[in-house]
Amino acid sequence: MTQVVLGENEGIESALRRFKRQVSKAGILADVKSHRHFETPLEKRKRKAIMARRKRRFR
Repeated sequence: MTQVVLGENEGIESALRRFKRQVSKAGILADVKSHRHFETPLEKRKRKAIMARRKRRFR
């Protein structure tokens, strides 16, 4: 669980920036996107292209 504690005299904008950075580092949004039921054709092509690149790199 990602959480941000506001410091004294800290603006909400900077706290929101810190929260977004922590969420992206933790990979939460990527995990949520991968568990969605519907995948658009563009997302499917991108995912397959990335997997093909990974396979080629490890061979």
